[in-house]
Amino acid sequence: MSTPLDMNALKARQQAAWASGDYAVIGTTLQLVGERLAEACDLRWDEKVLDVAAGNGNATLAAARRGCQVTSTDYVPELLKRGEERARAEHLNVVFQVADVEALPFADDSFDAVVSTFGVMFAPDQAQSARELGRVCRPGGRIGLANWTPQGFVGQMFKTLGRHVPPPAGAQPPSRWGDEEQLQQLFNDSVGSINISHQHFNFRYRSAAHFIDVFKTWYGPVHKAFASLDGEAAAALERDLAQLLNDSNVGGASSLVVPSEYLEVVITRR
Repeated sequence: MSTPLDMNALKARQQAAWASGDYAVIGTTLQLVGERLAEACDLRWDEKVLDVAAGNGNATLAAARRGCQVTSTDYVPELLKRGEERARAEHLNVVFQVADVEALPFADDSFDAVVSTFGVMFAPDQAQSARELGRVCRPGGRIGLANWTPQGFVGQMFKTLGRHVPPPAGAQPPSRWGDEEQLQQLFNDSVGSINISHQHFNFRYRSAAHFIDVFKTWYGPVHKAFASLDGEAAAALERDLAQLLNDSNVGGASSLVVPSEYLEVVITRR
């Protein structure tokens, strides 16, 4: 008989991974996604917006720039500090609060919009996370998400990591949030309507080696994967990532440009 998955242990492991390195080094390059999502959600001045699993605040800043009253949350305090620094630099008024998406400390129907860019998809309990997003969003409000797809570059990168450092047995892959059918199932109870579009974000680096160096230094999951491997095992992971990057490169021999597919999702709450 298999041992039940320990959700608390998995969450602690994930928190440690995201707190390692410095995600903001990667996260700031993804700001365009937050801007696109803010427009897709048609965010309005004075609307109350919650950013969950906000990281260093890309969707947070995009909403605040549009005059929204924003609360930015994450369960990793170090990431929120980066978002707070960015908001202060732009003189944006944002409330930053440590919170777990699986147990949001807000009343029902508190927000006009709830958003997350490449954040909530990594929560261990996916069904509970979806319920919480629906619970704190008012009826007729919007839930806006940007989620990497399983077939896109980031989805394939996580599959590569998983071959070298297997995830705990029973853990649900984050890429479920990038699958249209499974996304519909996750939000079945709260969907009034759902609009999904396929988008691409281009990662731009000098080369595959440059990308790997940046990610294994700063991007928590890749940083942790390399830290857990020694010698030939780490070299094998590096070779496989380099192969994936070079196969995905559309930038030619002198640079690295890797398109990565994601779903841009706008759910109108029932």
